Amino acid sequence: MYLIVIAWLYVTLLMALAEAFSTQGTVLGAIITFVLYGVLPMSLVVYLAGTPLRRKEIRRQEAAEMPSASAPSPVQPDASGHAAGLTEDATVSAVRKEP
Repeated sequence: MYLIVIAWLYVTLLMALAEAFSTQGTVLGAIITFVLYGVLPMSLVVYLAGTPLRRKEIRRQEAAEMPSASAPSPVQPDASGHAAGLTEDATVSAVRKEP
């Protein structure tokens, strides 16, 4: 991906140089050309392309900060604030009437 960014910035740099050395061009026009055609679009492309990597890094950091759910903390055995109850996979079958 960075190869495309470097190539596009090279092309826009050449466009800006052509504008600066043109008989009707100005240095200010060359700077505006380079910024508006090169730097701003490529910064947006790099930012949008890096979004999945940033999300993955945030999730990795959150997972590292969270204590493991399978091993409860010995200091606070029930820190959830809810009343203690049965586990979800109860071993007792449902009660029903015999026919």
